[in-house]
Amino acid sequence: MSGLFSSLNASVKALTAQSRALETTGKNLANVNNTAYSRQRVIFGDRGTVETPEGAESLGLEALGIQQLRDALLDKQVIREIALSASSNSEQQTYQRTQASLGQTVGATGVNGSGGGLGGAIDDFFNAFQSFASRPTDDGEKQTLLQKAGILTDRFNQTDNRLAQVQTDVNSQIQSDVTSANELLTAIADLNKQIGRIEIGRPGSAIDLRDQRQARLESLAAKLPIETRTSTNGMINVVMKDASNADVVLVDNSNVTGPVAFTGTSFTGGASATTLVFSSGSTAGFLNARDGAVQTLRDQINDLANQIVTSVNAAYNPAATAGQYFFLIGGTTAATIDRNASLTSATLRAGTAAAGDNTLALAVAAVGSQVFSTGSGNVINGTIGKFYTSAASDLGQALATVNTRLDDQTGIEKLVRTQRDSVSGVSLDEEMADLVRFQRAFQASSRVFGVVDELLDLVVNRLGSR
Repeated sequence: MSGLFSSLNASVKALTAQSRALETTGKNLANVNNTAYSRQRVIFGDRGTVETPEGAESLGLEALGIQQLRDALLDKQVIREIALSASSNSEQQTYQRTQASLGQTVGATGVNGSGGGLGGAIDDFFNAFQSFASRPTDDGEKQTLLQKAGILTDRFNQTDNRLAQVQTDVNSQIQSDVTSANELLTAIADLNKQIGRIEIGRPGSAIDLRDQRQARLESLAAKLPIETRTSTNGMINVVMKDASNADVVLVDNSNVTGPVAFTGTSFTGGASATTLVFSSGSTAGFLNARDGAVQTLRDQINDLANQIVTSVNAAYNPAATAGQYFFLIGGTTAATIDRNASLTSATLRAGTAAAGDNTLALAVAAVGSQVFSTGSGNVINGTIGKFYTSAASDLGQALATVNTRLDDQTGIEKLVRTQRDSVSGVSLDEEMADLVRFQRAFQASSRVFGVVDELLDLVVNRLGSR
């Protein structure tokens, strides 16, 4: 009898263990498309044997626990690659918006086409002066010239305003990302607290909470270049680096030491509001673009406006007579350049002598092809057209470079994710095979249970009645 009861007990434990395995497999299958989920499996164990009068007897099979299939190194690599991809992606977005602000398509070799945008307005302005020089008394040519001058100054004003708006939008996006990052830091600290409470004496048991924490870490990595440090009871610390490459702790177990803040030019965080080094993440990409190629382009367009105003005024009013300059004195930036308000078709001059004199108009038209040099006291190098093309080319080159870098980085991130998925991801084929295997094992255990039940029924009920 004791042997039958032991067998019955062992079959019950086997049924329980296989049932646990079936539940876990079903959970894996339900999360086959959940990228934040890591595969789980039941750990089976033998409870051992005991000596009985009939000999050694097994205590049966049991499910010791559930194991989460995660590779800590691959998780850290994924976090790092996500941050690098996010940085390149945010730079790309910023350069694309900047290109749109120019009103022209910009490639690595310069402006594609010169019929529109600022480049087209510059060409039209100097061509209008050339036409005016050919017909200095024609009122139609005068009106056209004034119109082209108005378009030129308007294009400069709009371009600078749009570039400034790009930088303002970047600041807003950075601030939004920082706000989201602080919310994620709080969520990670809260999950740490829950994991630490559950895993006291039971390491690795808070499986679903660990998945949630990893998902938030990856979302945070898309904004900040974070690193993690293992702590006690399954908790982690989240850190960033300062200028000396030392750790600045943002999350210390279940506490956020101090929020991340954007000062407009840099970032601070941690208990002492330490200045942080942002090497990757969307915030780093936005800041690099804002203070890099976008600001450089804006400075170059200001220099271009300054050179045009200075050179055209000098050619149009060589005597420096007050009130007779073509462009407004003092409007030497892209934001302030403007035509002299007193200039009309009646006061517009082609020359200083007789009505047919065109020396001033020819002098201004020649400015368009004049070669400037900073070594000679000019603001720019080269001709006005080539300087603008070069400035636009720098932006196009920056965009082309970040496009290439993003393509390469996307491939690397995909490779690392694939490597992690081979360990942590749910395989539909494998889980279906496990489902059949555990189902058969459950059926076998159920059959053993039924046989033992029949034997007990025979011993207890039938033998006693004979």
